[in-house]
Amino acid sequence: MHILVTGGAGFIGSHLVEHHLAKGDAVHVVDNLSTGRFENIEPFLDNPRFHFDEADILTWAGLEKAATWADRIYHMAAVVGVFRVLEDPIRVLATNIAGTERLLRFASAGRWKPQIVIASSSEVYGPTPAELLREDAMLYVQSAGKSRWNYALSKLADEAQGLSYARQYNIPICVVRLFNTVGPRQTGRYGMVLPRFVEQALSGGPITIYGGGTQTRSFCDVRDTVVALDLLADTPAASGEIVNVGNDREISISALADLVCARAKMNVERQHLSYVEAYGQQYDDILRRKPSLEKLVRLTGFTHQWRLEETLDDLIAQYRKRKAG
Repeated sequence: MHILVTGGAGFIGSHLVEHHLAKGDAVHVVDNLSTGRFENIEPFLDNPRFHFDEADILTWAGLEKAATWADRIYHMAAVVGVFRVLEDPIRVLATNIAGTERLLRFASAGRWKPQIVIASSSEVYGPTPAELLREDAMLYVQSAGKSRWNYALSKLADEAQGLSYARQYNIPICVVRLFNTVGPRQTGRYGMVLPRFVEQALSGGPITIYGGGTQTRSFCDVRDTVVALDLLADTPAASGEIVNVGNDREISISALADLVCARAKMNVERQHLSYVEAYGQQYDDILRRKPSLEKLVRLTGFTHQWRLEETLDDLIAQYRKRKAG
């Protein structure tokens, strides 16, 4: 099978590459390395079934050829991370919306219709009071003027584009709403909380908690995520659907800091920062983010293999190895 991964040098994308190379597939990655890292894909460069182009999907001349070559496309390219979203809101909208439209336009023009998985985000649910987030829930969108919501708006646009192309051109497209994917190769550079906590704990602290720390999240190991995405792409009934992908184990941010310290065997100070102190502007946080996985399990029979403690142990080992090197 021929696999195209846009944003394939990113944290999740590189695990998709590894997953499909292990299956014997040919994999083509395009990434401009704005948030992806070359070191994530460097181990694959000697594999004859792997090809990499450093390019921007908004302007890359090879996108049409790559899209029509592929049997399956994982569209992961996007501007991600809270700090990037707040610092460059125009880039968020341009890349996330126009890049998706360009890819879908080329994919629909080919001689065959590739399987396409479009990465959306749990951010699209907005500041909902719901305790459990289901795919058919009403979505809450804040009024215009707050760039904090540009990422969610761009992902909603991607969802609409994907489902529209699926209906109009009969392309097998599945939209996945990812919930806090974590694991090896992830960095805290752009605001991702788990690797940031690990780095701070192992550096002697303090661990900085934004806001009160009572807000909860549900973390899914990237190795579980890529299996779920593969299963959904292989499932005809998932075509034209939106599916939550994540883990429904919920934990508060303060409890997460405690767990990181326990697994790292480090007793460090906790420091609370207001959102203005953390981001340089007012930030509207979401108090709970727990996915309903009923649809994912019903469609694919998916089961998790990785517990949060195991993911943490791998991140801690990764950081210590990098620091020693």
